[in-house]
Amino acid sequence: MASSKGPNQKIRYRTCLRNTIYDALRNRAGWTETENDVDWDFVWADIPWMKEHFDSLRLEENQRVNHFRNHYELTRKDLMVKNLKRMKRQLEKEGKTSEASKYDFFPVTFILPNDYNIFVEEFKRQPNSTWIAKPIGKAQGRGIFLFNDLKDLREWKKANEQRNTQQYGKKEEEVEAYIAQRYIENPYLIGGKKFDLRIYALVTSYAPLTVWLYRSGFARFSNMRFSMLKDNLGDVAIHLTNVAIQKQAANYDKDQGCKWELKSMKLFLISKHGLEAANNLMHDIQMLILRSLLAVQKVMMNDKHCFELYGYDVMIDNDLKAWLIEVNASPSLTADTSQDYQLKVGMLDDMCDVVDMEKKLTGSENQVGGFDLIYNNGPVQKVRPVGVPSLLGCSFDRKSAKKANAQKAKEK
Repeated sequence: MASSKGPNQKIRYRTCLRNTIYDALRNRAGWTETENDVDWDFVWADIPWMKEHFDSLRLEENQRVNHFRNHYELTRKDLMVKNLKRMKRQLEKEGKTSEASKYDFFPVTFILPNDYNIFVEEFKRQPNSTWIAKPIGKAQGRGIFLFNDLKDLREWKKANEQRNTQQYGKKEEEVEAYIAQRYIENPYLIGGKKFDLRIYALVTSYAPLTVWLYRSGFARFSNMRFSMLKDNLGDVAIHLTNVAIQKQAANYDKDQGCKWELKSMKLFLISKHGLEAANNLMHDIQMLILRSLLAVQKVMMNDKHCFELYGYDVMIDNDLKAWLIEVNASPSLTADTSQDYQLKVGMLDDMCDVVDMEKKLTGSENQVGGFDLIYNNGPVQKVRPVGVPSLLGCSFDRKSAKKANAQKAKEK
């Protein structure tokens, strides 16, 4: 986590983005921007940059980059499901049936076109169910559609094969892969509208696994009232909460946005279901995140120069069960409102404190800003209020936390 830089040395950062990460980096004392592709201390890279540069770099002791080499083992939709299923099978094989049974937080999923015939068999067993199809490598809701009739999928499959063959000369087995997931038809609704949660987890190492969870986050709402009527299955504004899609809705309010801070969401749940139920849900989400990271720990290429800020998308159903929808390696850092801006800039500043380019941390911290250390080669036992198994969604004072860490650094 620490670099060879000292607390009084300049940190040279590089990023091609001009959103909240840029503001967070340039506002840090002693940090200065560089355009150099090689001579930097800290780089916030996008995925294309990683593909072009990472394998050709010989990183120095002081350099840090914001992705692991094969981050896609968790962040590509098909590989995420493959690794979760593999982890569950391995636990069952080892006789750890209780822990294996807890890997029930992702919907039934098939990879198309490879699993097409198996999927058809499953579909026929429950012919009235609704499924959602997603391309494995796209984001912001692009290419997603819902269906409850096999003919819709057959038409997609045929059109997809023809399009890829015509445009790219690909064979059938090489066409763009999709996942087909059992659609969550009973989402928890607020004001009749669907939402999902964006939660941030920071991994600073996979060997040993070291995980920090950010207390804040937000709910992303649809602007339309939820409906499972067949005529509405094609309306992505009802079923997808991606901001890129919701912005296109006629009733979208750019000043208010479509997000609700996680702390406010938790308070709402407490008012409706009680403190224990809300706290248990937050703990379920924390464990869902941790178990997904444990599922990829052994296949991830650990590198002491790398860290990763994951954006987890989690949905809640009306039984207060948490479902993992997907994990993002490049969560959107564009701010839609002033509140969104403050949350993201503050979170990214705290992230830089955890990565600790300046070598200020003592190594004994279990909270840095809004980040709580939840796993460090094993679960972290932290003093919490009675009945609060997770600090996710709890209040925190960033200024006080930073001041306390600064004081520890002076005493180091």
